[in-house]
Amino acid sequence: MQDIKELIRNVEKYKDTVIQKKFLSKKNSVCYAIYNNRPVVLKWYAPGFKTNINTEYQILRNSPSSINVPTAFDIDEQNNVILMGYIPGTNLCDVINDERLSANKKKYHIISLASWFHKFHHYFKKEDKFRIRGDSILRNFILTDRIWGVDFEESRFGFPQEDVADICSSILSSFPMFTNEKFLLCKYFINSYKEYATWDILNIEKEIAYSLLKKIQFRPEDEFILRKYSNKIRQRGI
Repeated sequence: MQDIKELIRNVEKYKDTVIQKKFLSKKNSVCYAIYNNRPVVLKWYAPGFKTNINTEYQILRNSPSSINVPTAFDIDEQNNVILMGYIPGTNLCDVINDERLSANKKKYHIISLASWFHKFHHYFKKEDKFRIRGDSILRNFILTDRIWGVDFEESRFGFPQEDVADICSSILSSFPMFTNEKFLLCKYFINSYKEYATWDILNIEKEIAYSLLKKIQFRPEDEFILRKYSNKIRQRGI
């Protein structure tokens, strides 16, 4: 992955940028920074993912206020950079896995997350075609007094159940993995989403099983347990 310090050193318009904090990112360089005396998130796309920059920027620009996403300040296509607002909250993965948080609070946040997904799918739906957010993992959501979605570089047209399955597999496979509480949270999410949606969610157990298997390429050390629960869910459901 390219180092964001390289961008700041070599591109004149970013030379006065002060990095405050780097964020974990699989593909691109992302940081919280001060740019032109304004706190921003600076996202520098790796060369191979340049085509994704416009997808993310358009989602940030076009989402209504009812869908909580960061404000897009600027796109620099020449240098593959998006500048967006910083959301000073807590990563939802850490919230859901906090042993000190009550079961009712976690349920409330999961139902709110289902509402966020429904709003996203409903707003970006074009006749019978859905735009899904893609890369639907807990770490791509921030909790303040509400839930915010971040990181839309993998958004594409698809089926809503793909997002539903991916977030359920993220809930189940984040540590502690595959607990009774995690399965219950998935049920809350699926049932809440179905109550909001006016469209069908098909083959959800099959989709969740497949989503768990996809994680093996990034987490080979967990292959045995991911395959085990993928098979269980495929055969018995959630």
